[in-house]
Amino acid sequence: MIRSSSNQISRIPKPPNSMDLNSSPATPNSPAPIPVVATLSSPFDNPPPAQDGPNGSTRKPISLWPGMYQSPVTNALWEARSKIFERFFLDPRKDAPPQSELLNKTPSQSRTKILYNFSTDYILREQYRDPWNEVRIGKLLEDLDALAGTITVKHCCDDDGTTRPLLLVTASVDKIVLKKSISVDVDLKIVGAVIWVGRSSIEIQLEVIQSTQDGSDNADSVALSANFMFVARDSKTGKAAAVNRISPETEREILLFKEADARNNLRKRTRGGGDRRELENGEVNRLETLLAEGRIFCDMPALADRDSILLRDTSLENSLICQPQQRNMHGRIFGGFLMHRAFELAFSTAYAFAGLVPCFLEVDHVDFLKPVDVGDFLRFKSCVLYTEVHNPDRPLINIEVVAHVTRPELRSSEVSNTFYFTFTVRPEAKATKDGFRLLNVVPATEEEARHIVERMDAQALLSTNRVVSK
Repeated sequence: MIRSSSNQISRIPKPPNSMDLNSSPATPNSPAPIPVVATLSSPFDNPPPAQDGPNGSTRKPISLWPGMYQSPVTNALWEARSKIFERFFLDPRKDAPPQSELLNKTPSQSRTKILYNFSTDYILREQYRDPWNEVRIGKLLEDLDALAGTITVKHCCDDDGTTRPLLLVTASVDKIVLKKSISVDVDLKIVGAVIWVGRSSIEIQLEVIQSTQDGSDNADSVALSANFMFVARDSKTGKAAAVNRISPETEREILLFKEADARNNLRKRTRGGGDRRELENGEVNRLETLLAEGRIFCDMPALADRDSILLRDTSLENSLICQPQQRNMHGRIFGGFLMHRAFELAFSTAYAFAGLVPCFLEVDHVDFLKPVDVGDFLRFKSCVLYTEVHNPDRPLINIEVVAHVTRPELRSSEVSNTFYFTFTVRPEAKATKDGFRLLNVVPATEEEARHIVERMDAQALLSTNRVVSK
């Protein structure tokens, strides 16, 4: 996802019926939430009156919108910023200078809330409902990406309406953890703000909060948390561009800044660690153990362990041509759409593997390696990488989804993203099947075995570093 920064947002008039991202909050740390409304009309309601566009028409020019593939949240965010985008598109200045002076901004200045009125808006509720009366996680991932982009725009804007906008690109997503199930019958909100800034990078923390009876936003009500990393590029040169500085004020803001700074330092130390390393003796033994059963499957399938399955036999795949309706304002396919499609495939893979309805737990760190453009042939390939059954009450299914940008005319295929999802099995589903247990996944080749070992070690290292940073 690429976002364009804005200039002097607070001075731009609010269009009719739009949601103002910069409404004055009741307190500095409690901004007014953006209400989300259903984007579908009820057949039982009268259609709402049309609003005049900037040129007297009843619709905004199509060129001002990222595409018609929009969740209700994406629609609300774009509506709230529509006047900003109109100025950029209808009256562009090719000779506009870059921002000359960086500003100091506080996290509260970028803090934004999104409110889902599930309890009163039944059409919105139906748009987000999954078959188990919970919120569709794939749509929620889209919304997180859209909100993170809006927050980044708010932080990077300056007070000079003559400077050229920045290009803001989703660089990575830290682990997204689901802490409890999210009901679709209870109001929901997402709260986010910038928590850390480097020279040209910005980290945003988002929390999905399920409303409680007393309406409090205590820690126990946080249902999901995620951290997004954006990088800024000069819209003319394409080079890294400096962004406004951050000045944390409260104790919590200072703590979040220190934790994010530690994560950034860790990323720098481990940068380039993707190169294949030599395995140590203990790891070689683990690799051989994984390969032992796989060789029996390949060479003597009749004698193979019936409680195991080859990794390649757990795979699923789908493909699509990226359409203009899925683009952002710069013609690229936005990250939320990619995460949504990857999640749906991972869920299906876990379902087909377990034979019971899976329950999502987390998404591990995601790097957006290469941009995806409109018209690209995109292929998603998934597999069950390994399972963890040491806790029979909560067996874990680790799914890998790899997104490939394929260009047949160039005979090329490049990895755009790699996603790692963790699922378990819904307790109520497991209770219906006596003696349920997950199969053990085994590799058929040394390359598969090495990949499993490296992935297990990376997961253990990330978990250790997170515990230490806290």
